[in-house]
Amino acid sequence: MDRPTFLKIADTCLERVANWLEDFDPDEVDFSMSDGVVTLEFPDGTKYILNRQTAADQMWFAADARAWHYDLDAATDAWKDDRDGHDLYGRIAEAVSEKIGRTVQTA
Repeated sequence: MDRPTFLKIADTCLERVANWLEDFDPDEVDFSMSDGVVTLEFPDGTKYILNRQTAADQMWFAADARAWHYDLDAATDAWKDDRDGHDLYGRIAEAVSEKIGRTVQTA
């Protein structure tokens, strides 16, 4: 995939997650977005990071002591884990649910 195409698709992913996070009470989870990175911050100071990895054409998500790498599946237009194929947005929702103690819907 060429660089401009990857950046457009990756930025759309980041914007989707940022828009999803806007619906949360900042006392549960707050976020910031800068060039290629969405940082989720919780009241206890814990941070989860979603960022684009341009050199690898991937999205990376880190939560607690875990990290996952996602490739774009062009057939389904979804970001899939490069090990077991799970969906990026589902993993983010699962991680946030575990952290705040209630189930949240996928980004």
